[in-house]
Amino acid sequence: MQDMKPEDIVGAYREHTLVHFDGTRRKVLVTDIESPYPDGRLIVSRTDPAGIITHVNQSFVDMSGYSKEELIGAPHYILRHPDMPPAAFRDLWETLRRGEKWQGYVKNLRKDGGFYWVKATVIPNIRNAQVIGYTSVRRKPSRQKVAECMKLYPTLF
Repeated sequence: MQDMKPEDIVGAYREHTLVHFDGTRRKVLVTDIESPYPDGRLIVSRTDPAGIITHVNQSFVDMSGYSKEELIGAPHYILRHPDMPPAAFRDLWETLRRGEKWQGYVKNLRKDGGFYWVKATVIPNIRNAQVIGYTSVRRKPSRQKVAECMKLYPTLF
């Protein structure tokens, strides 16, 4: 996956290097600009078992700032914000590997360096007793839960 490009960023930014669970590194450029989650919309995506995006809806495209073509075939962690503690993703994958549904609050990184918060629900897609991928549905989170996460997440690194 490519590093983020300064020409895609809106506003002043900070640079971070993320190391993902698969060992890949990515330079991300982060701003303090939040995109509010729109009322009445769901962000939906599907991935293969390795977390590679196979389907996105228009709400996903709109909120992420990426085109559909940029998202399909990319690892879902293209949206990983450096403020998210690795423990959250460890919990997500451990839960999914048990074949269970995972729910949590996630701060996602936009292509333009901004961010947006979601309440995410991820479920394994099982066919013939085999996990063939995952479906994630995100909805608007309560601001109270976001505030709680903003206090908690820095303590989990």
